[in-house]
Amino acid sequence: MSELGLDLAIAGLVLVTLATRSFFLVIGHRVKLPLSVQQGLRYAPVCALVALVVPQLVLGGPAMHLTVANPRVGAALVAGALMLWRRDMLTAMSGGMAVFIALRLIA
Repeated sequence: MSELGLDLAIAGLVLVTLATRSFFLVIGHRVKLPLSVQQGLRYAPVCALVALVVPQLVLGGPAMHLTVANPRVGAALVAGALMLWRRDMLTAMSGGMAVFIALRLIA
């Protein structure tokens, strides 16, 4: 691909991204989303985070590795428990990382 073609492709992608992301900002005050859609959108960040984290948790290479020997699983369980108990993201992340490091050093 030539340099001009690459520049045009990047410019096109920028325009498409700008148009799709600014769509709701431009017409947001004119269009009212139904309450059920608004409530559902509250869970979008959590769903995206889960979609990123879970594959890293259970895949230890090309195969599924959902065992006690996987330090990621123990760290995720501790981080989840701390989050439910304390409702503090920093505590959950710190506790999960501490357990992960400890389990990696033990194994």
